[in-house]
Amino acid sequence: MKKSIFIVLILCLIGSASINAQGLLKKVTNSMKDELLGTKKSNTDPEPACACSDAEQIVGLGGKLQIDYKEAEISTMEDGALLMYDKLSTKYYIVKDGITTGPLSDGDPRLAVSEENNNDKDPSESLMKRYKGYISKSGEKYLINFGEKQYGPYGTIYSFYITKSKDKFAAQVVDNVIMTEAEGKKMDAAIKNAKTDQEKMDLAMQYSQQMQQKIMQNGGASGISPKIVSNVPGALTGLTSAMNGVINANAKYDDIVEISLTRVNDLTGKTLITLKQSDALPTDIFINTANTKYAIYNYGSMTISDGTTYTDLFNPHLMKTGSQVYLAYMYYSPKKNAMMQCKIPW
Repeated sequence: MKKSIFIVLILCLIGSASINAQGLLKKVTNSMKDELLGTKKSNTDPEPACACSDAEQIVGLGGKLQIDYKEAEISTMEDGALLMYDKLSTKYYIVKDGITTGPLSDGDPRLAVSEENNNDKDPSESLMKRYKGYISKSGEKYLINFGEKQYGPYGTIYSFYITKSKDKFAAQVVDNVIMTEAEGKKMDAAIKNAKTDQEKMDLAMQYSQQMQQKIMQNGGASGISPKIVSNVPGALTGLTSAMNGVINANAKYDDIVEISLTRVNDLTGKTLITLKQSDALPTDIFINTANTKYAIYNYGSMTISDGTTYTDLFNPHLMKTGSQVYLAYMYYSPKKNAMMQCKIPW
């Protein structure tokens, strides 16, 4: 009898151990699954130095949006939405008002808001698609329509900037082109079909002379030189360059400025703020409303002209809530596994 009880106890212990092992295995499996899917992140990593106490959560990276923030490119769209590009899946996500849309692929019309112009051969065509209603085509040339006034026609529009309130614009244009796309194709075909090298040289000389004649007929070098066009009264028209300035519509909220080597000017040439020598010709700069300070962003670090520095951040941009303009930036929170946003009154 005692032997039977002993055997039953052993069987119970074996069964209990098997059940516990299965439970442990299930927990380990779930943990591995969480790690692989990215749904479970360690909360032991410290928050970055740029974290603020009143940070706003923009988007969580668990659940539907499975993105490794280290493999994501993030920017702000013209309507204020957040555009996220996952380099691993090559897909896009749009986050606005707490709602995530995606994944989206290249070519989706909802992505047609890129700041960069990806058509180097004819930037006018890309700009015309992006700024419908502002830029149109007239024969072989382009027109700018703004505020019930027409500007042009221009042979090429290299860049077009507009303020958030859509009351100012600036564009870099050229009045004439030496050769239209159709003329260029015709020339290429003629030279390609030439039977001898001498015939090719003769054709090249012929087209060169035609282009020189066309330049003289259209006002000489000034007719093919870039210039600035704007609806701002008194705006300068001189060509901008690295030495005397580049146009920027993101440096100051709802305004268009010209950033030169050590100065930021308005479009009339008036200096708004002078830069430190060490901050000369910055790529990403943000000037406050009062023109009394600025911030320089460079590879995850942002330094304000008063010496304050923020690190481990990304996507700095200007925004407005009510009547207050802010310099906003984002950072990744390991504890929340989310993209957070801080705002500095600006």
